[in-house]
Amino acid sequence: MKKNALDLSFDELKSHIADIGEKSFRAGQIFRALHKGLDFSEMTDISKTLREKLGEEFNAQSVKIIKSLKSADGTEKFLFSLSDGNVVEGVLMLYKYGYTLCVSTQVGCRMNCAFCASGLNGLIRNLTCGEILGEVIAANRYLGGDLADKRKIINIVLMGSGEPLDNYDETLKFLQLVSCQEGINISQRNISLSTCGLVPRMYDLADSGVFVNLTVSLHSPFDEERKRIMPIANSYKISEILDACTYYFEKTGRRYIFEYVLIKGENDTEKHAAELIKLLKGRPCHVNLIRLNEVKERTLKGGTEKDAYRFLGLLTTGGLSATLRRKMGEDIDGACGQLRQRYIEEMTE
Repeated sequence: MKKNALDLSFDELKSHIADIGEKSFRAGQIFRALHKGLDFSEMTDISKTLREKLGEEFNAQSVKIIKSLKSADGTEKFLFSLSDGNVVEGVLMLYKYGYTLCVSTQVGCRMNCAFCASGLNGLIRNLTCGEILGEVIAANRYLGGDLADKRKIINIVLMGSGEPLDNYDETLKFLQLVSCQEGINISQRNISLSTCGLVPRMYDLADSGVFVNLTVSLHSPFDEERKRIMPIANSYKISEILDACTYYFEKTGRRYIFEYVLIKGENDTEKHAAELIKLLKGRPCHVNLIRLNEVKERTLKGGTEKDAYRFLGLLTTGGLSATLRRKMGEDIDGACGQLRQRYIEEMTE
């Protein structure tokens, strides 16, 4: 199988170009073209001989959009195909400041959180850094974007299928690639990484020199209840997660965010709000409440709009920084893993 050209850093590409006897400035031309979403055949500023030579060894763009669903609220969900026939999802969200793309880091997921469709078939494999980057590049080109000030994708959230820190090495290299100034150059300040709480890797990320926004899926302030919702809680206690968040803030200066999916009768009572306030008040953090996007294969149910705002009021009255996320993409299988799951079902019927 051909290698993925987007897996190469700028320095790695420069080294390869030198090895095949080409002038060093070609690396910049090729790197920029790759990050624009061009195939080798479209790189008309390099010779046909070099294009053919590169094409024999590499795939320029191994991630393709094969399906797009657009919600009534403007949210768009993509199904991306990979070179081995697997598929992953991405969600494009339009805000007043521009487009945010939610990307996947794994095919499937082994975390198996009770509210999520991504883990229904387990973990198939990790994505490479170039495949994660390929999602961004494919969406940017789909929107007619280019590089620098003509780029359409403004923000990235690593919150699609998979646990980013379970694919740590490739995720870290992706973060370095996507923020590389020679390429698509999305600021690390505009990138959020969501984890279910892999504590050792949270420390690694803090020490990595990559300063993205850290988001942690909490979903209950009680360890025993959290274990029912998130199996990873059997390995790491909430107190350990909070210690890792403190370390991350000390190393990066970035406040951290807790995601909290509201599940009717499970984690949305006054008792839960009081414990969240007790745990988090005074910390440099924010709580992002999310109304459950129900998955038919799961049994959990979401509450009403009134329930959600009641819980939000309890937190803010108690002194926490908290907001309720706007519900997006509900009419297009917007929750993680739903579109991929439908695709798998259709292909096996």
